[in-house]
Amino acid sequence: MIISTNWLSDYIKHGLTENDLADRLTMCGLEVESVDFIGSDLEGVVVGRVVSAERHPNADRLSVCQVDLGDGEPIQIVCGAPNVAAGQKVAVATIGTTLSLPTREDPSVKADLTMKQVKIRGEESNGMICAADELGLGEDHSGTLVLDSDAELGQAFGAYLSARGTVLKDAAIDISITPNRPDAISHLGIARDVAALTGASVNPPAVAVPAHGGLAAEQVSVTIEAPELCSRYVGVLVKGVTIKESPDWMKQRLLAIGLRPRNNVVDITNYVMYECGQPLHAFDFDQVAGHHIIVRQTSGETSFTTLDSKERALPSGTLMICDANREVAIAGIMGGENSEVSQSTSNVLIESAYFDPSTIRRTAKALGLQTDASYRFERGIDSEGQAWAAMRAAQLMVELAGGELVDGIVDNHPRPFVAKKVMVRAARVGQIVGVEIDPDEMVRLIEAIGFQVSTVTESPLKWEVTVPSFRPDVEREIDVIEEIARLYGFDNIPEPQHSSIPNFTPTSSNTRLLREKSRNVLSGNGYRETYTNSMLPAEVAEMFNSTSLPAGRFKGETVHTLNPITTEMSALRPSMLPGLLKVVGHNQNHGQTAVKLFEFGRVHTKKKTNVTLVGEYTEIESLIVAASGNWEGQGWYGSAREVDLFDLKGTVDLLLASIGMSSIRYADSKPNDIFDYGVDVYSGKRLLGTLGKVSKKIAQDYSIRLAAFVGELDWGTISELNSTNGTPRYVAVSRFPVVERDIAVVVEKSQAVGPMIEKITTAGSPLLSEALVFDVYEGKGIEDSQKSVAFGLRFAADRTLRDNEVDQAVSKVLKALEQEFGAQLR
Repeated sequence: MIISTNWLSDYIKHGLTENDLADRLTMCGLEVESVDFIGSDLEGVVVGRVVSAERHPNADRLSVCQVDLGDGEPIQIVCGAPNVAAGQKVAVATIGTTLSLPTREDPSVKADLTMKQVKIRGEESNGMICAADELGLGEDHSGTLVLDSDAELGQAFGAYLSARGTVLKDAAIDISITPNRPDAISHLGIARDVAALTGASVNPPAVAVPAHGGLAAEQVSVTIEAPELCSRYVGVLVKGVTIKESPDWMKQRLLAIGLRPRNNVVDITNYVMYECGQPLHAFDFDQVAGHHIIVRQTSGETSFTTLDSKERALPSGTLMICDANREVAIAGIMGGENSEVSQSTSNVLIESAYFDPSTIRRTAKALGLQTDASYRFERGIDSEGQAWAAMRAAQLMVELAGGELVDGIVDNHPRPFVAKKVMVRAARVGQIVGVEIDPDEMVRLIEAIGFQVSTVTESPLKWEVTVPSFRPDVEREIDVIEEIARLYGFDNIPEPQHSSIPNFTPTSSNTRLLREKSRNVLSGNGYRETYTNSMLPAEVAEMFNSTSLPAGRFKGETVHTLNPITTEMSALRPSMLPGLLKVVGHNQNHGQTAVKLFEFGRVHTKKKTNVTLVGEYTEIESLIVAASGNWEGQGWYGSAREVDLFDLKGTVDLLLASIGMSSIRYADSKPNDIFDYGVDVYSGKRLLGTLGKVSKKIAQDYSIRLAAFVGELDWGTISELNSTNGTPRYVAVSRFPVVERDIAVVVEKSQAVGPMIEKITTAGSPLLSEALVFDVYEGKGIEDSQKSVAFGLRFAADRTLRDNEVDQAVSKVLKALEQEFGAQLR
């Protein structure tokens, strides 16, 4: 964002030099990248009169001129301007004058040139008759700058310009605006901060804003079909305008901030946008069919020719401005060629609207088209500034284009603005900032930038602060405190002489200890840790907000960011799966045939739960484990084997056992769009997470060529259930022998083995110490619909067991299996 210091001075008399102003802005959080000085006092340039202009005897395109400077005999100057003629008043750079002139190689680059007496094609020349661009007054190099006929001969050209309101010098300050400061993308926005820094007052232009109605509302109608995307649309009508060049002062202002003047109407819309931050668009009112504006989304893909004469393919859902018959503009981005202001335009409809930032951002990215308007809408403009900006532009069109303002305005406002109110404690400001600031000064600082403050209680001092509509980034007490701190000046906060150190022994939390131990276990088993971005595109976050994943089980909404830097980072992740799948795909596409990864991180959902810390937002810690490709490589001991779900389950079993969690069970998970198949992991009745095979569609989306198996676990729940911190406990080896028995039972082929182990464990207690599966058989001797499952049972006690005790325990196990699963001893 470039601001002109001359322009800024129209609104606030701050009394600072350009460099001091830049320093003060930087220290209050508006980082200044550069200060460029524009123009000069044009010392040595005077007003002259061309007495005669004869063709150069040795050059067809040059003229030999006699020029009267009002101080004696005329001087001779050789001039190449095609329009130079006798009788003209012109600006003459005399001998010894230094001008910054465009170079021949690149007119955008300037170099200093000092005038001296020279011969050009044999004719003496004693100075230069100047064009506008050679004087820093624009980009016009088509011919000599012809002055008013009443210009005084010999007068300093700087004095001539000053008498006509043209300022010779200016400074362009380039400020890097962060995404959370949309209010600072204008001269008035910067002026508010300068007011707080200097104590001066801001004086915006006086503009009368009428209520909805009048003749304008009778001649123009506005329909908003998408109020959630366009919460306000203001139209103002100016008739009888004359399209011509803007006055010099306006062209100077626009050139100073890097804009090329076009015509008075277009320049006015740009001028007001840089003045107050509200983008405007001017329609040729006579080209608006039915004099009816409709704001709606496209129902499918379509094409549209913008005012730069380029045909653009618009995606479905693009927000458009339409008339009764067709589209006339891409909302918030660029107008259409079919309704642009031209030399024949006489009636102008001024559009001033508020569009949803994320919608404009998505459209601009899809089209690869960022404009000054979209840059502002993406960040969030003042939701209450539309009528003021439209009337300000209309005021200038009446003044500079000879138009007549049609009485009234059209103001369609389906979603009125509701101001946020924040409670701020004076004592809390001192605690956060680290220095005691006078309460009156705090109030002055935030009132200077447009906040309203009213006292709620005197002791303790507490204020109710009303946030202005142009500050969508301020929502909480801490945001207001930040405003006070930056305007007070971070450089004014003293460095403390002493720092208190709490008297306690640092310890690590249970969660951290478990996390570190788990990292060691996974790393020791060949997994590599990754760190992926916690922000995702909104559509990806919606896709992975699944009830099969930890955060999605709360059945909340996706958490969207208010002012994302890019659409690729517009939502907080509800799952770590998208990031890890991207890493898996990247590694496979770079030749890795065995990928084993894990990551600890936080996931988010918008729903109030029993673990919510702030508002209605829930954040939980998750662990995600992924394996894809070869589980075992080719070797002398055998051929390569691809990973399967049981490999991942074994990893999870090993991990949980290593931190002291043994009573783990698995159950088939419900079908979903994320996994082709999978299992849920439980500790007792508490769900810990899900393991599964990534669906083919999602694998294709992430360029994953080999089967990928992923498990995402709720690490917060695991930490809560684990009371030992994973610390090993010494258990003496029993002095008594262990009795082992094997049994094989026949069950239906579809029978899951996990529930059978649970039943064996329950039925065999208290003597049964361990039960495991060592064989599953299907084939000869077993019916096609059945399978044989063999279990190894280990019995132990703090005494020597007798055979009849073990036999009774085995009988109880077999009976329980038969009753529960129809199992028959093989």
